[in-house]
Amino acid sequence: QVQLVESGGGLVQPGGSLRLDCAASGSIIDIYDMAWYRQAPGKKRELVARINRDYRTNYADSVKGRFTISRDNAKNMVYLQMNSLKPEDTAVYYCNADYLGLGGWGQGTQVTVSS
Repeated sequence: QVQLVESGGGLVQPGGSLRLDCAASGSIIDIYDMAWYRQAPGKKRELVARINRDYRTNYADSVKGRFTISRDNAKNMVYLQMNSLKPEDTAVYYCNADYLGLGGWGQGTQVTVSS
């Protein structure tokens, strides 16, 4: 069973940047599709970006051109580079690993975009 720990969240002004890191342990991530989700207060958890085990990526329309997901299998890490942040990006961001319905979630990291 893979364990995931997110880091890198914080408070940033509109237009700023953050990079979220997801460190995996307990299993190598090579076989997993990896993703970032987010959940804002009062809203459902939504997919932000996914990178498959073959490195194909897809993004939510709301973040296309601003966010970039990447993975480093050698380090067992997944990243989310977030640029041009907007107040509506404020949420708890979760890392997810999925392999045929098996995988796991991290505990989440808070991102707040505010002036």
